[in-house]
Amino acid sequence: KMVWPAAQPNAAHRYAAALETSGIPVQVVTQNIDGLHTAAGSSTVWELHGSIHRNHCTRCRKAYGLEAILDPFDTTGRGIPTCAVCGGIIKPDVVLYGEGLEDATITGAIDAIAAAGTLLVAGTSLAVYPAASFLSYFSGEHLAVVNLTATPVDRKAQLAVYADIGEV
Repeated sequence: KMVWPAAQPNAAHRYAAALETSGIPVQVVTQNIDGLHTAAGSSTVWELHGSIHRNHCTRCRKAYGLEAILDPFDTTGRGIPTCAVCGGIIKPDVVLYGEGLEDATITGAIDAIAAAGTLLVAGTSLAVYPAASFLSYFSGEHLAVVNLTATPVDRKAQLAVYADIGEV
């Protein structure tokens, strides 16, 4: 019920992809599970909490797309999507409460932040850990923050803008 398949990338998603297309190396680190950065054209997206566009059977590991959880193969009568091959439960490849983040994704995200000369922190209150702690790996020259409200790193930033990231 939380999935909105008609969602489209906004101006901020498209801008990050356009920077990359123009030759500026861009890596995106996101806590969002909507896949909108990839849909906009960004090629390196570290999805810390996974993506609703990837799903798998918890029993046989068969891969499924988003349609599997929107129109489930439910033979249980409980509204739980089940695998057409083995009847196992289909789970979105998203991190649920109590689950850990994937090591490879954490490493990739931290490496991207550590290697960045410029870091744009956008659309986050920096209140969710461990992702908020990843900023401690940034040692680049330029830090900018765009968010609707103040964040804990604003005083370290060369630029802090309080507005909607899509408008900025």
